[in-house]
Amino acid sequence: MSEPARHSGLGAHRQPERTERTVEGRGPGLRARRAARRLAAACGAAITLFAAVAPAEALPSGGNVRPAADSGSTAEYPVVMTIDTVAPQVASPNGTVTITGHVTNTGKSALKGAHAAVRKPVSGKPLQRRSELSSVADRSGPANSDGVELDSPQYALPELGPGQSQPYTLGVAVSDLGLSESGVYELAVDAWGSTADNQRDRPLGIARTFLPYNPGGAEAQPTKITTLWPLVHAPVLAAQTTSENDQTVPVLRDDSLTAEFSPGGRLYELVDTGAKLPGLTWVVDPDLLDAAFAMTKQYRVQKPGHDSVGKPAKDDNTVLGNGQAAATAWLDKLRAAVAKPGAQVVSLPYADPDLASIAHNGADLTGMGTALNKAATAGRLTVEGRLSVDTRSDVAWPYQGYLDQQIAGVAQQAGSNLLLVNGTSMPESDSITYTPTAVRPIGNGQNAVVADETVSGLFQTDLTTPQAQTQATQRFLAETYTITHEQPQNPRGLLVMPPREMTVSTAKALAGALQTASDKWLSPVKLDTLAQASPDPKATTAVPAATDYPAQARASELSADDLSKTDGIQHDLDTLMRVLTLPQRVRGPFSAAMVRSLSTEWRTDASAGSSYRDGVTDYLDELTRAVRVPPKTVVTLSGDTGLLQVSVRNDLTQAVTNLKLVLTSTQPNRLRVGKDEELVIPASQSVTLRFQAEAHNNGPVTMTAQLWTTGPNPQKYGAAQTFQVEVTSVTNGVLYVFAGAALLLLLAALRFVRQRKRRAGQPHADGDQPVDDPATGGPAGDSPAGGGTADPAKDAGPDGDESEDGTGEPAEDGPEDGPDDGSDSAGSAQTPRGSSADGRDRTASDEKVGP
Repeated sequence: MSEPARHSGLGAHRQPERTERTVEGRGPGLRARRAARRLAAACGAAITLFAAVAPAEALPSGGNVRPAADSGSTAEYPVVMTIDTVAPQVASPNGTVTITGHVTNTGKSALKGAHAAVRKPVSGKPLQRRSELSSVADRSGPANSDGVELDSPQYALPELGPGQSQPYTLGVAVSDLGLSESGVYELAVDAWGSTADNQRDRPLGIARTFLPYNPGGAEAQPTKITTLWPLVHAPVLAAQTTSENDQTVPVLRDDSLTAEFSPGGRLYELVDTGAKLPGLTWVVDPDLLDAAFAMTKQYRVQKPGHDSVGKPAKDDNTVLGNGQAAATAWLDKLRAAVAKPGAQVVSLPYADPDLASIAHNGADLTGMGTALNKAATAGRLTVEGRLSVDTRSDVAWPYQGYLDQQIAGVAQQAGSNLLLVNGTSMPESDSITYTPTAVRPIGNGQNAVVADETVSGLFQTDLTTPQAQTQATQRFLAETYTITHEQPQNPRGLLVMPPREMTVSTAKALAGALQTASDKWLSPVKLDTLAQASPDPKATTAVPAATDYPAQARASELSADDLSKTDGIQHDLDTLMRVLTLPQRVRGPFSAAMVRSLSTEWRTDASAGSSYRDGVTDYLDELTRAVRVPPKTVVTLSGDTGLLQVSVRNDLTQAVTNLKLVLTSTQPNRLRVGKDEELVIPASQSVTLRFQAEAHNNGPVTMTAQLWTTGPNPQKYGAAQTFQVEVTSVTNGVLYVFAGAALLLLLAALRFVRQRKRRAGQPHADGDQPVDDPATGGPAGDSPAGGGTADPAKDAGPDGDESEDGTGEPAEDGPEDGPDDGSDSAGSAQTPRGSSADGRDRTASDEKVGP
């Protein structure tokens, strides 16, 4: 064969004439030596395959295998080769396959007289089993089982120094590969030559991939394949809102979605790519749709920094967002994509709460079940409303598809009857030599759709390089082709589960692979079609115990403390809702924010999740503290009776009701106060309440002012305020009553003794008989204070004269004019309880006390 005929002509460098070429120290005649070497390789290949491939027949199909990888550099093999493209991706008779890639010298000396060439598969027989694919992918350095290097095409490599790289292109005729029948074949490209420090002509490195050969003829029943297409994003909507022109303006924690929704952004490209695929199952987080919808109108964004987190949104800590156009266009594009025939939309629970974290660390929290149920309902309504399509909302997708019995139980309580499961959680038995259909019952009325571990694993990383994309695509084609032809007349169902945060490059690689195989050996179907298939009775149905949950996945879970704090948000929110007159302003944003605090997306950014949860908690506390009893220090009660004044402030922008103020004395035997006071407080105003007080002793008494909700099951509202009441001058009121009471008791005892003597006939010492006084019912002249009738209520204060000074008139009112120094004196007039608000902020002043 002439030299031009032997070379492909696709390389940048021609292979030099080698027939008469000798290499120093290696004997005369390279061609004779290579012929002998190939003969030996061909003989050894059969032995190698018998030893290496035959045992692999017993391996279970669909095992945990990695994509075919290029050989790494070692001292023996100093070249790293890549296969960047294969075109076409499926070979056909009389065609040509073009391969491009790179050769990189990672050794310590220069390459000499090297070339790149294609290896012809051993014996021309296809790889029949998935275990054989795994065996090829697991190889490292060059081996006889990789086949024999073809004389043509070859690509002559220039001398490459350490670290240098050279691209190559090889075009090989399908007929030269010797493919005997339809199936999947290894496609290998190696580098052959010597190095400056080792003149021996030898293989220097190799790259492998797979090539399906589909000549037509007898067709197998295509495999039904369902591909999940996730649209999720870490929560950005905050609990805060602002008001402008009587409209509520949403607040976002950042404006990252503007770039995501724009051309080139991840979410834009996912929708654009997915729109071209038939039978796609869109898995959508409803919270993302709410965020997009909020951005179509005016919205604000928190300024960077922790100071704005947990604080009310204002102009000084937020800025206007600018993503209106991008969000509007993205939503329109998504609506058009999901409306295509054959597509399906699966609604995740609102904000995609982390089922695994809740199952493992929060199952005993009462609020978690309620939150999940609300999230499922809200999710369905949101997706249907934002996208105008029917949706399926009873689907659970735990983190990365890992399942155990606890997770299945929590999903069932949340109303999820169908679970999307990673194949590693439910591996197949070694006795099954084919790939069973994906759907299977797992008990309690639930079904699992189990993703193929190997196929899905190809798209779990960011396939940023052409080499990675080609490796994943060719392995995908090889695996699915082999699955279909395991049992050609037994069509089965396959689930492809990419990661939630699928990247653009990975999505495009997956889309390209699906488009290549569709209508050949794959038939794309939506999730409902796959879930309705008859389960394989031999497939695994056992759900693993919680102890078998992967440790790496458990390490990123939300902690029990995180979940407990989130559960407390619901309790505090319920309390706040009871007092608001316009609860809808707060309920929606906070209920959604609470579920966002549980989002699965925080797995990849724990610090952002922690900040979000803290912000929600702090902002709820801020709203709750807006209705409060202002701090007090010391108030003075000058006398035995009077009025204690206590203010309650409402800094919310709506009125509050269903509240009462309870004033409690730590020493009720010394100071008593009147009954609790219910109140209604207008927006941004204060109300002053007056409690009747009765003192029995001088000195300080500690009082506690606590707000409570009214109605069934009253709850404490906010923090209690304690202050001291300094009682002074308890003399002319209470002490008189005590003295009068003691005198009456003494007179009564004396009268009792005299009556006994009279009945016994004993005369007084002066000899007179007792004479009853008809006015008193007792002896004449026996009345206290010179014969008048005793009135124990006289001067008692509340039951007699209400004036401390005995005038019978209340003292002058002057609480607002008194000193604001923390120790108040008497002087406030008695006014009706629950007086109307005066609009003044008394946070820094002590309340006055009047008689």
